[in-house]
Amino acid sequence: MTEFPSPQRRAAQILCSIAWCLVAAGPVFGFAALKPILIDQGVYHKKCEYSINEGKLCVEQDLSLNLLFTVACMVTNICALPVGSILDSYGPKVTGIIGSFVIFIGSFFLKFGNKISFIDCYLTGYTLLALGGPFVFISCFQLANSFPKNSGLILALLTGAFDSSSALFLIYRLIYSNWKKIGLDVFFSYYLVVPLFIFVCQVFIMPETSYKTIGTLAKIAETAIDETGKPLNTDLLYPEDRNSVEEVVVAQPTISETTQLLMRRASTARRESTISRSSFASRTSVKSVYEQEAEDKLINSTGGVFGIMHGYTITEQLKSSWFILVALFTTIQMLRINYFVATVKSQELYLYGSEEVATTINHFFDIALPVGGLLSIPFIGMILDNLTTLTVLIILCSVSLTIGVMGLLSWLPGTYLGIMLLVLYRPFYYTAVSDFCAKVFGFETFGTVYGSIICFSGICNILQQVLDKLTHEMFNMNPTPVNATLTILTGVFGVILIEYVRKQELSLKRKNLEMEAQEASMRNIPN
Repeated sequence: MTEFPSPQRRAAQILCSIAWCLVAAGPVFGFAALKPILIDQGVYHKKCEYSINEGKLCVEQDLSLNLLFTVACMVTNICALPVGSILDSYGPKVTGIIGSFVIFIGSFFLKFGNKISFIDCYLTGYTLLALGGPFVFISCFQLANSFPKNSGLILALLTGAFDSSSALFLIYRLIYSNWKKIGLDVFFSYYLVVPLFIFVCQVFIMPETSYKTIGTLAKIAETAIDETGKPLNTDLLYPEDRNSVEEVVVAQPTISETTQLLMRRASTARRESTISRSSFASRTSVKSVYEQEAEDKLINSTGGVFGIMHGYTITEQLKSSWFILVALFTTIQMLRINYFVATVKSQELYLYGSEEVATTINHFFDIALPVGGLLSIPFIGMILDNLTTLTVLIILCSVSLTIGVMGLLSWLPGTYLGIMLLVLYRPFYYTAVSDFCAKVFGFETFGTVYGSIICFSGICNILQQVLDKLTHEMFNMNPTPVNATLTILTGVFGVILIEYVRKQELSLKRKNLEMEAQEASMRNIPN
């Protein structure tokens, strides 16, 4: 009989995960705070002509520094697919251990960056730091199921820790600027403790296999058979959950867990009609009353798009307009956000012509980025739980366009408003895309669909370096042409996506009304 960890051990696992997510899940996104230190430490300064640019940031050095962030962002997103595959095949412990080794090697390269010349240690180290983040972060997701009744809170804490991890380099810069100039070699010597901590936790504290999801627990309760097909005694459930698994399920209204519960479909049953969801469901599975009621509620709350691509093969889903349009919109958003993060100070320096103003704005952004991730958590849930998918897309597009317009103005209130909207928009946009994929495509193919979108966006993120080079060499540091182009593309792809979803909603409603009228007329025909 399998023994589950005690509540105390599970709580310790969650606390350890939050701790390492705060310092290792995504520190590379704090590049704007780290960049002044890299400049002051003379990283890539040899690329400058000393006779002309001694002591100053030259174009070649600036482009090389920005390349660190460009490659890091690209790697972080591209590796989502292989990390998910490793997690599915070998479990969270192995995934986390791999992440700890990758982060250790990355930190080692950054520590000796100024002593090794045969390889670009800064680019290699920063890239490995970015690669290790998804390994140690994604492997934590399953901990949400360690306390099923509090899965939403656990996910929020882990997500908040990830968003706040960009503050690591902010803290480093504050210490560097106001207390002691700790060199990169010393800082990353201390940082080697982080991957060692992750490794020790994985070996001695973390679970070997992922905790069961809410959907699995519900299935166990209904069939008394586990996910492997073997008979299961209810004594194997957590002690606090043995009395009533149904109670656990009903207590989980969060999007991520509720949607996952609802999306158990037979992969071989293709959906022949987007109109009659109830008939499709009856052919593929037998649902509990709760599942059917929850699905009906989600269909209504999403405006009818929930389940519209469920039951299709992954090939058909990836070829659909739903996938192509959301992938293009996501790519533009990711490119815009990462371009701003990498060049925020140089942009504001051009717009305001003042080093002091640009530095102040840059410092404000450094603080706002992690804080915004935390403040946005409750609002994201409220919006996604209570508004239709079409309305969410309209909000996404409207806010993104507002941020774009504010970024074109040399008006301080507008600049600060744009930054505040951006730091709130960033986690909202990522969560909304995953929510869109879950509702439209289903959890049977969610990993592949969502991973493909993020992976494609990550590959296209290499264009950030092209845009940066154009800004330096063609536009003489003027960011307006690039920002205006990206804002226009946001409007174009956003409007196309919104219009497509709107037409699909109207088509579904019209066909459903026709079916209801048909059924009503058939009931009135005398026998």
